[in-house]
Amino acid sequence: MFFARGRSGPVQWAFTDREGGVSTGDFGSLNLGGHVGDDTTAVETNRTRVAEAVGVDRPRLLFLQQCHGNDVLVVDEPWGPSGPPPADGVVTTTPGLAVAALVADCTPVLLADPTAGVVAAVHAGRPGMTSRIVDVAVERMRDLGATEIGAVVGPSVCGRCYEVPPDMRAEAAAVAPESAAVSWTGTPAIDVASGVVAQLHAKGVAVQWIPGCARENESLYSYRRDGRTGRFAGVVVLDRA
Repeated sequence: MFFARGRSGPVQWAFTDREGGVSTGDFGSLNLGGHVGDDTTAVETNRTRVAEAVGVDRPRLLFLQQCHGNDVLVVDEPWGPSGPPPADGVVTTTPGLAVAALVADCTPVLLADPTAGVVAAVHAGRPGMTSRIVDVAVERMRDLGATEIGAVVGPSVCGRCYEVPPDMRAEAAAVAPESAAVSWTGTPAIDVASGVVAQLHAKGVAVQWIPGCARENESLYSYRRDGRTGRFAGVVVLDRA
């Protein structure tokens, strides 16, 4: 169920993998994405299993309607009847409320200040990296009193596996030079995670970077590798007092 998992004081974090769910076919087995064509009942069962594993009730595990932007929401309770709003980052100070980011190549970023009691989950794809979504998330957290923020950056497609047109690489490098890469065939590529890590360091955030390429590691979902596929997630939660 978990590709990586850890704890810092009252904050626990995890990145899921493909194992331990009920989805079948292209989505087997722990698909957490509700927008990819999987059976909705299976997705809900998978999400419930992850919620239980991190110690929260299912309604308190919050996913977003991700849209490759840089909007970051502050939340203090489960979603209402209308469901999750469109955004790619979510921040909370509410204990027992788990926030999540779904990915299948993009970079999942989990942020926390355990002392201040502020946590966040961010979906950082190429558009999110170039629009500096992690900068927005860090500032939202600081507005809520965070001063010593740490980040855990999860597995994502690596630079050698993310081939792009030359102008796309140039646009990314103009924002984060560290993101410019070369693919395994020698063509232009982007390393989104390297760009995100550089942006976090520039904001004074300590970074733990979990190794692993989604495209190369079959225990993770990868859109670049498989096309029709599921989503894994980064999840972070502040324990109840």
